[in-house]
Amino acid sequence: MNLPEDKNAYNALVNELKAHNYAYYVLSQPSISDYDFDQLLKKCEAIEKLHPEWVQPDSPTQVVGGEVTKNFEQVKHTYPMMSLGNTYSADELREFDQRVRKAIGDDFTYVCELKFDGLAISISYENGKMIRAVTRGDGVQGDDVTANVKTIRSIPQQLHGNYPASFDIRGEIFMHKKTFERLNNTLKKELLEQGVDEDKIAERLYKNPRNFASGSLKMQDSKEVAKRSLDAFLYFVYTKENICETHAESLKLAESWGFKVSDHYQECASLEDVLAFIQKYDTERHHLSYEIDGVVIKVNQYKHQEDLGFTAKIPKWAISYKYKAESALTQLLSVSYQVGRTGAITPVANLKPVQLAGTTVKRASLYNADELARLDLHDMDWVYVEKGGEIIPKITSINTEKRDLFAKKIQYIQACPECGTELLRKEGEAIHYCPNDSHCKPQLIGRLEHFVSRKAMNIDGLGVGIIELLFERKFVRYFSDFYKLHLVREKLIGLTKLFEVENEYEYKYENEIYIHYQRVLYLFKIAKKVDEIKHLKSESELNDYISKFEEPKKQREFNFIKEKIDGTFFKISDILSFMLKKFGYPLEINFNHLIKNILCVNDLIEKVNVLIDEEKSYSENEKILLKNFFDKHNTDILKLTNLKKIVLQEKAVNNIIEGINNSKNCNLGQFIYALGIKNLGLVGANLI
Repeated sequence: MNLPEDKNAYNALVNELKAHNYAYYVLSQPSISDYDFDQLLKKCEAIEKLHPEWVQPDSPTQVVGGEVTKNFEQVKHTYPMMSLGNTYSADELREFDQRVRKAIGDDFTYVCELKFDGLAISISYENGKMIRAVTRGDGVQGDDVTANVKTIRSIPQQLHGNYPASFDIRGEIFMHKKTFERLNNTLKKELLEQGVDEDKIAERLYKNPRNFASGSLKMQDSKEVAKRSLDAFLYFVYTKENICETHAESLKLAESWGFKVSDHYQECASLEDVLAFIQKYDTERHHLSYEIDGVVIKVNQYKHQEDLGFTAKIPKWAISYKYKAESALTQLLSVSYQVGRTGAITPVANLKPVQLAGTTVKRASLYNADELARLDLHDMDWVYVEKGGEIIPKITSINTEKRDLFAKKIQYIQACPECGTELLRKEGEAIHYCPNDSHCKPQLIGRLEHFVSRKAMNIDGLGVGIIELLFERKFVRYFSDFYKLHLVREKLIGLTKLFEVENEYEYKYENEIYIHYQRVLYLFKIAKKVDEIKHLKSESELNDYISKFEEPKKQREFNFIKEKIDGTFFKISDILSFMLKKFGYPLEINFNHLIKNILCVNDLIEKVNVLIDEEKSYSENEKILLKNFFDKHNTDILKLTNLKKIVLQEKAVNNIIEGINNSKNCNLGQFIYALGIKNLGLVGANLI
């Protein structure tokens, strides 16, 4: 390979590669073969290796990534990333059209664009160079993912043409269907090579392109992001001064600067044209190389956009039409009730898990008593579930033909499920409330969680579990108590809580539950040790008992058990004594050999019995005991594996106190919002 020693020749090669990249990734019109491009790229890499001082930051060799980001910095958007109002019906579109015409007259046009199913991104450019890329976040601020976005070849790092000195551009990052399939096939091959059972592989594969793209963009290693072959369409330019008169013109300008703009947009003179565009892509979307979930309709003229303005959350000059959501049939298992910080009671349908739009749905909101009555839900009904707006699952209807003849109708509760107080429902309101706002635990904890949340006081380090721990140990009950925690700092260090979490299982087939039996067998392993100490009456006796052992290994084993005791000796001792009494004497067996994978409860007898029978070191009595345990006590296993532990380490306590101190610098609007006043949101708090 002949390498030029002249920097100008290197710069010319870089520019040539950029032009080929633009033709391939933006215009979808390759100007040379892949082989020829690869040869030029290798030549460029060789030159840069010899002359690292020549390397251009936006050289095509640099988009392979390599930067590692441990924490994504939060960046405030120059222009807030607002949501769009949405609709699923032509009638609501007509209402939108009438509102627009009433406000600005008939002298305007619409622009229809595809609503890409990906991850929204805001990219800032200064003097033609990309300086920052930020995710939507909460609309006000998001995560700085610049290093990862630079690996996306269809997003230029250096613009060309007559662009503004400073501007932001919005777009959508997504993954093509074929790319998703290719990466999933690669993963499947790797899992097979690792010896993973074929019936287990499906649950390990990526679920859908959107989630895969979103997860990829938040990876810490940009080199790994580069391997995901993400793509992007850019669709809205934000500048301090208008660069043109219409949105359609801005799309053409953005394309001339080097941005990839979708070809599938159209100016529409009337609502009929808009509806025709929607109908067209309801069919054609299935033939696109990427996923869309609807169409975005915008008023084309910027002067009219300014006249129409915004509500607190959405622009009045745009709306999205969503295509009908995918539906699935599943069975209702139960109805539970959640208590919010304001005392509002929300019924929730617990469902037999079902795949819907690429994700597993286990619950659906039932909203209120009126919705429960409208659906006429009965015990164990078969229900149709959709994802409202492709995000929140909801029950749309019931398959009454599958209903059990003797099924009882589900009635809305009359008392709070947490404190037992009789519920109230004010006239004209749909929600039931628990009036016990001073003693109902979920309300008290909910208000504390709201107070420390990002949009409120924004106190880092105080997650749900930690707030529950501080509340239960009586360190925090009122908002002001957070600002006294520095006085009890030493008492906070080492605080521990065991709390119940959702079981780590999934339904794959009817009546089957999967859990990690390693967790159960771990309890077996330490239970024999507990049997040796169950006669002790206190923690001090336990300490004395441990100190008698000279062997460090023996001491470590018992100290490990003591650590699991959570500072409350009798609590864990009672649990394990219960195991001893109910299940018989646990055995010293080779647990790692016995259970290596996740096992299915319904397949348990067959699979575990085979493993036990194959273990030659077990006596017949030991085999019988193990088989009986797994055969008879599946429910108890689930209960015993349903615990999680959190411990407040010194560093965590320091971070919490630092976050509390930093929160004192909040603005008045944040503070008012943090108080959790009923019917007062963030916008209203800021206005006050």
